[in-house]
Amino acid sequence: MTKAVFPGSFDPLTKGHLNLIQRASHLFDELIVTVGTNISKRSLFTPDERVALIQKSVADLPNVTVRTEGGLTVDFVKSVNASVILRGLRNSKDYEYEAGIAQMNHYLDNGIETLFLLTDAKYAFISSSLLKEVLHFGGDISELVPPAVAAALAEK
Repeated sequence: MTKAVFPGSFDPLTKGHLNLIQRASHLFDELIVTVGTNISKRSLFTPDERVALIQKSVADLPNVTVRTEGGLTVDFVKSVNASVILRGLRNSKDYEYEAGIAQMNHYLDNGIETLFLLTDAKYAFISSSLLKEVLHFGGDISELVPPAVAAALAEK
């Protein structure tokens, strides 16, 4: 049984993230989406709120679960007996950033592989940081996030 972990801050979850989750759910027997905290970013939602929003957005995917994690991703991956870390790539800038993380994770545990999945082209311009900036200035991003996220953003 192949089990993968898809870590991220998911603040907010975008349709790009959701597309990757949906596609990965067909590649692995089990996919665990893990919500972490990026200390260099200001959060819109608490980790528990993000977990709840992702759970609503993936409710139709029976092999996908959502959890939080607060330490090293490789430690979490080992704790759930997974062997793959899934990461999405939008562009070459993402690759440069993600390649270094993948190499460090491989150094920390060479039994865990990182798999990169290219973002669907129609979502390649979306980033959580960019969406937060557009929101800050009153822009409408409702078409770029799952419905549960759009509703939660409207409440904030």
